[in-house]
Amino acid sequence: MFKVILLDDEDTILEGLQSTVPWDRYKCKVVATATNGKDGMALIRKHKPDIVFTDIRMPYLNGLEMLKELTGEFPNMQIIVLSGYRDFSYAQTAIQLGVLRFLLKPSKMEDIYEALNAAMLKLSGVPLESPPIGNEEDDSEGSFIVNRAMNYINEHYAEKLTLQQLADYLYISTWHLCRVFKKHTDMNFVDILNKIRIEHAKRYLKETNLKIYEISRNVGYSDIAYFSKVFRSLTGMSPKQYRERV
Repeated sequence: MFKVILLDDEDTILEGLQSTVPWDRYKCKVVATATNGKDGMALIRKHKPDIVFTDIRMPYLNGLEMLKELTGEFPNMQIIVLSGYRDFSYAQTAIQLGVLRFLLKPSKMEDIYEALNAAMLKLSGVPLESPPIGNEEDDSEGSFIVNRAMNYINEHYAEKLTLQQLADYLYISTWHLCRVFKKHTDMNFVDILNKIRIEHAKRYLKETNLKIYEISRNVGYSDIAYFSKVFRSLTGMSPKQYRERV
């Protein structure tokens, strides 16, 4: 098994990479993670990984500074940079340090698979077949994504939430997220968001004396007519009728 270390200052990205990438299929194992360059450097020296995924902007010691110290020590280590900064100077420095791939966040799963395949080729001389993007989603991986998505929507349903915002939070592409939603819930993002918003609206109608336009605003709808339309489509009655019945 090839040893992998993941470095990023965002826990959600670390968790997402660990859970959504089919490491076993690439004969890889994540042996450690860290949220700053200083700890990352110590972990690399301890575990001597074959592959490192690293962010650039991290506390204490950024990714490029860390790599400058380590590339001489570990010349065969394959480095894949994940950066949210579209600064050419970062990419240029990374190339000079021998980085295998420089991926911009949020990276598509296809790009991560391609980078892993390139690392396999460098390490063993034999590329592996990438998982078919249309069929590879394991139940456990999909369930993890859906659970995190639902938790995020429940926390941010009152905001102007978009599919892209949710996909960025989960560190996957919007296309991948839509496919996971369809497979595991048989609903799309808008349907899920509306369902959660209406459930919260029903709670407001039962437990408060707020006016309907206030409830509409509180659950994320700026247009009360649209709120009423969605409410009726999901409950079979208007918000006023629902309040009267309960």
